[in-house]
Amino acid sequence: MVLDTIKGPEDVKRLSEEERKELAAEIREFLIETTSRTGGHLASNLGVVELTIAMFCALNLPKDKIIWDVGHQSYTHKILSGRKDNFDGLRQYGGLSGFPKRKESPFDAFDTGHSSTSISAGLGMAQGRDLLGEDYSIVSVIGDGALTGGMAYEALNNAGRLKTNFIIVLNDNNMSISENVGGMSRYLNNLRADEGYNLLKKNVAGTLSRIPMIGSDLVGTLLRTKNSIKQLLIPGMWFENMGITYLGPVDGHDIKGLIRIFSEAKKINRAVLIHVITKKGKGYRPAEKNPSAFHGVEPFDIETGKPLRKKEHPGYTDVFSREICRLAAENPKIVAVTAAMPDGTGLKRFSKEYPDRFFDVGIAEEHAVTSAAGMAAAGLKPVVAVYSSFLQRAYDQVIHDVCIQNLPVVFCVDRAGLVGSDGETHQGIFDLTFLSSVPNMSVMAPKNRWELEKMLQFAISYDGPIAIRYPRGEAYRGLKEFLAPVEYGVSEMLYEESGTALLAVGSMVSTAEHIREKLKSAGQPCTLVNGRFVKPMDTDVIDHLAGTHHTIVTLEENVLRGGYGERVTDYVQKHYPQIKVVNIALPDAYVEHGNVSVLRNELGIDSDSILAQLKREGVLQTDAEA
Repeated sequence: MVLDTIKGPEDVKRLSEEERKELAAEIREFLIETTSRTGGHLASNLGVVELTIAMFCALNLPKDKIIWDVGHQSYTHKILSGRKDNFDGLRQYGGLSGFPKRKESPFDAFDTGHSSTSISAGLGMAQGRDLLGEDYSIVSVIGDGALTGGMAYEALNNAGRLKTNFIIVLNDNNMSISENVGGMSRYLNNLRADEGYNLLKKNVAGTLSRIPMIGSDLVGTLLRTKNSIKQLLIPGMWFENMGITYLGPVDGHDIKGLIRIFSEAKKINRAVLIHVITKKGKGYRPAEKNPSAFHGVEPFDIETGKPLRKKEHPGYTDVFSREICRLAAENPKIVAVTAAMPDGTGLKRFSKEYPDRFFDVGIAEEHAVTSAAGMAAAGLKPVVAVYSSFLQRAYDQVIHDVCIQNLPVVFCVDRAGLVGSDGETHQGIFDLTFLSSVPNMSVMAPKNRWELEKMLQFAISYDGPIAIRYPRGEAYRGLKEFLAPVEYGVSEMLYEESGTALLAVGSMVSTAEHIREKLKSAGQPCTLVNGRFVKPMDTDVIDHLAGTHHTIVTLEENVLRGGYGERVTDYVQKHYPQIKVVNIALPDAYVEHGNVSVLRNELGIDSDSILAQLKREGVLQTDAEA
């Protein structure tokens, strides 16, 4: 196999044209086989195999730099840079990351995980290269979907002023090319990428401008005429008008053609955009037919493309999806907003049932939040469904456009807490902290599927900004018998005894339930409170417990700093200094990728780890682990 001979870029460069085609086929087979076992991002990686091979041939890696936007399409890059043998541990704890990581390899130039960042990073790197007097090429690869993010346009606006080489690859796996435009564009691109043609343009303009009286007018007329003609022939005039040389569209699966255009693009002393057309999911029919379903996959059967593990019970996202549709049937003012994640956030069903009330703004979280604020100001009831890690991108809008005006926007914060295999950039472990610090914002977390429904109902009726955060995966089905009405700022007493009180929020209530059972079996009484509201925190329940409890243990799936536990600690220390408080939370650190159960154990928030900590803290009077 050709793939087995590849240990780095030099091995790719020495291959013949036919061998590179064989390599592409073997990489696709390897990716399908590997992700069928480990899970991962498949469709996006299948689409960039030839593009990656071409860059490894045309560039001098790792001296030259490739910055992958989002980074979930970097698997071929990792394979060709010598990490193929590590793919059995892909996205596993301690194993290979599913995204570029600088600490993992010198071939990974920049850590990515969120969209629309690569041009900014590449531009900054180019400016650093020039100021330090260094000489290497920089390529930022960005998808057409990522160009819906405003940050990409901010970067393009600045890239147009660059006077040295910087290559942007627009990986377009959605738009098609008509033959006449494509053929003419390739012809013009071959001319415009040629050094002689660019020198000729410069010399002609310089000569004409020196003609007395009329020179500058002639140059202006020439440029306007040229641009008018190019506007008809080249679809990239928008980039040209920003000062960025546009090359393309080009076939993203033609390795030979790609190598040539990269080689020519490296010679142009300004920002260059290469428009590459690829097919998402290429080479695997199920992924080609339904690329969105194979964006991020769990282990699957290669023959059918179906997941190996069947979903037995609904997840929190499913519960949200059904309930928001039910509520929308009753309330015509409810509208739903998503930032390019209708499937992931559960709004796909809403989009079909209420298409006129559904707004997918693209990968633009900032715009999603501010447009929702506008809808609320106009009298609607907007529900913004967003992943916790992506809501971080719109923090200013939450503060400035929603909360200052106290507008009734509902934030349904999915993937809150540990999400597992996607790692640091996707763990939703900061939202309780950053949302709780904003005046006018209220924050809730449900203990199970039924409480999520009740909290959504409450949030729709609430006249102000409010967030509900819930985890990824199967919704907890325990504690069904406890379903007190949701009251603003009021927690829920599940079991009341004395001595030690467990105050848990959201996903940690089920863990606290297990801890209480262990304590009870060891003969130690224990109170269990479902916190419900992280903000406003229920101080009345703390006052109620103070007379009969010597220890309060808080549990949350969020970083410690600024979270629920610190707020409880501050209150208790101020009013009841005799009571011991133990905070169970995540460390103030970025959490690596890995299975969620493994991560919970490593981070000390699973029940056995918590019991061990309580023992060390002197909270347990007997061996509760026995």
